[in-house]
Amino acid sequence: QVQLVESGGGLVQAGGSLRLSCAASGRTASMYRMGWFRQAPGKDRTFVASIKWRGGDAYYADSVKGRFTISKDNAKNTGSLQMNSLKPEDTALYYCAGGLYTSSWDYWGQGTQVTVSS
Repeated sequence: QVQLVESGGGLVQAGGSLRLSCAASGRTASMYRMGWFRQAPGKDRTFVASIKWRGGDAYYADSVKGRFTISKDNAKNTGSLQMNSLKPEDTALYYCAGGLYTSSWDYWGQGTQVTVSS
C-alpha cells in the first residue's frame, strides 16, 4: 500500500502561482509513476500531469503545458506540481495519484483545493 497526502492548495489571483506537494509513504518503491489529476465542480476528474517514479519522464495535459511543471524527490518520497500563470479555469480539487503500472492509477490522495480568482 501507498499513502498519498497533498498540500499547498489555496486561493490565488489569475496570473499567479501555486506549488502543490504530495507526500508518499508506505511501499513507495513499488510505484511506477506519480501523477496529478483535477476535478472541477460538476465535471469529471481529468489528467493534469504525470512523472515516472524512476527516470523522471514527464507528461502533461495540453491545457497545462508550458504553465505547470511536475517534479519529484525520490529521496524524500515527495512529488510537486508547480503551477504558474494560473487561470480561473484551473480552479478544481487537485488529487495526487500513484500508479503501479503504465496503465493504472492505484492510489489516491484526499485532494487539495485550488481556487483561481479573475
